Amino acid sequence: MKFAHEIQRRRTFAIISHPDAGKTTLTEKLLLFGGAIQVAGAVKSNKIKKHATSDFMEIERQRGISVATSVMTFAYHDTLINLLDTPGHKDFAEDTYRTLTAVDSVILVIDSVNGVEEQTRRLMEVCRMRDTPVIVFINKMDRDGKNRFDLLEEVEKELNIHLHPMTWPINSGKDFKGVYDLNRKSLVLFTPNTKASDADVVQINDLADPILDTRIGEADARILREDVELVDGVYGELQADEYLRGKVAPVFFGSAVNNFGVRELLETFVRIAPPPQDRDTSTRRMQVQEDKFSGFVFKIHANLDPKHRDRIAFLRVCSGRFERNKYYHHVRLDKDLRFSNPYSFMARQKDVIEEAYPGDVVGLFDTGNFKIGDTLTEGEDFYFTGIPSFSPELFKEVINKDPMKTKQLEKGILQLTDEGVAQLFTQFGGTKKIIGCVGELQFEVIQYRLLQEYGASAEFKTLPYYKACWITSKDAGKLQDFTRFKTNNIAEDKDGHLVYLAQSEWFLNTERQNNPDIEFHFTSEIHKGE
Repeated sequence: MKFAHEIQRRRTFAIISHPDAGKTTLTEKLLLFGGAIQVAGAVKSNKIKKHATSDFMEIERQRGISVATSVMTFAYHDTLINLLDTPGHKDFAEDTYRTLTAVDSVILVIDSVNGVEEQTRRLMEVCRMRDTPVIVFINKMDRDGKNRFDLLEEVEKELNIHLHPMTWPINSGKDFKGVYDLNRKSLVLFTPNTKASDADVVQINDLADPILDTRIGEADARILREDVELVDGVYGELQADEYLRGKVAPVFFGSAVNNFGVRELLETFVRIAPPPQDRDTSTRRMQVQEDKFSGFVFKIHANLDPKHRDRIAFLRVCSGRFERNKYYHHVRLDKDLRFSNPYSFMARQKDVIEEAYPGDVVGLFDTGNFKIGDTLTEGEDFYFTGIPSFSPELFKEVINKDPMKTKQLEKGILQLTDEGVAQLFTQFGGTKKIIGCVGELQFEVIQYRLLQEYGASAEFKTLPYYKACWITSKDAGKLQDFTRFKTNNIAEDKDGHLVYLAQSEWFLNTERQNNPDIEFHFTSEIHKGE
C-alpha cells in the first residue's frame, strides 16, 4: 500500500446547516485553529463587515449568504483537513447534495434557538442515504434558546439519528457559563466576547470536587452534577464504530462567534473522523489504497477570479496519486488530458500543487472538457456513481435585453449552467432558451453573474411548467411522433437529449398513460456514459 500514511492523515468533510445557523462562522474558527487565517470575517445581521473567508462571490458578500460550495485545505497538527463549506440556502440544495458525495464525513450545525429546521432535515436525509458519519455542533449557546434536553430529544426525533453528548452546557443565554467536557473530564469556562484559551480550562476529574462550586456557583454545580450523572447513565461511552457507520452522532455545545467549544469539536473530529473511504463505481468497488489514480468532478465554477475569465473543475481524488503534468484518461470523452497548473484551495486563494492524494480536492483549469460527474483515471473505463441530478421545479425563458451582447449572453448561460446551479433547455426546433432551477434565488444569482462577469443583460419570463422529464423509447418512430405532436412542450437539454416539459402532474400522468412505449425519466442519469 504505497500511500498509506498520506491517506490516513487526511480528513475530508463538509459543514452543513440551515441558513443563519452559524456555519460560515464555524468554518472560520476552524481555519483560525489550523493557522490558515489570522483574522476572521464578521457576519452580522446579514451585512458583511470583514468578508467571510469562504464567501468569495460578490453576490455572497452583498447578501451575506453562501451560494457556492467553497473548498479550504489546512493542517491541524499532523492531520491534513479538506473542508467544504456548503450553501445553507435551500435554493442551492442541489450544489450541497453533490458536495456531500465528495466528502467522507459531515459536521452539522444546529442553532440552539431555532432547533431543527426544514433544510437541516433535507440535508440529513442525504447523509442517511449514504450512511455518512455526522458530528453535531449546537451553536449560539450564549443566546436564550431551547432547554438542552429538549433540544437533544428534538434532534434525535426529527433527524432520526442517535446522539451522544461529548460536552455538556452549563446554562444558556446570558447565564451561559461554559461546558463540561465529558470525555476529558474538564470544565471549559465561558467569558462573553472573549476567545476561549487554555487558561479557561479547569481539570476536574471528580465532579464532587468543591472547586466546581467555587468556579460556577453552588446552584449550577448541583445541576451540572445531576445532568452529567443522567447523561452518563443514558449514553455511556461513545462507540466509535457506531459513529463511523452513521448510526450515532457525537454532539458538542458552543458559540462559534465567540470561538467557544470549537477546539473540543476539532480535536475530537481529528481523532475519530474517517480517513478517505472506498467508493462505488459503475463496474466495481474502488479501493482507496489502489496504486492507480482515479477521481471525479463534483463541481464546476466559472470566474473564480474575475480578473481572469477562468473556469475551474473541482476534482475529488479517490485512489492513487494525482501528479501535475501527467496524462489522465477522461472516461466520457475517451481522451487523455494533462494539467500543468492543478490547484489546492484556501477559499479564493489558489496554490499550484505537484501532487494530491485520496481525499484531496484539486482545482483543474477547464476549457470546456468537464461536466459534473466526469471521471479521470489512469486508463480504466468506469464512472463513480451516486452523484444526484434533480429535475428542476421552476422554469423561465431567457429574454436578451441587449442584442449587441448576444454572444456574451450565450457563452455566459452555457458556462453558468455547466456549473450545475441550473439546467439549460432549448425549445425543440427553435431557439428559445429555458432555464430550469430548484429555487428562485438561483435566477437572481444567474442574472447578476451574467451582467457582472459577461456584460450580458437578461430578464427571465416565468413559464407554466411543473416538471422536466427526459424521454426515451425503443421505438424511434413513436418518439418522433410524440415530439411532433407535443412540439410546444418538447425541448432539448445541453447534450441534445429530448425533454418533455409537463404543465402539471395531471398532464404528465395522462401522457404516460397514453404513450406506454415512451419512458419518462426524472433524472438525466440515464444518459451517463453516452
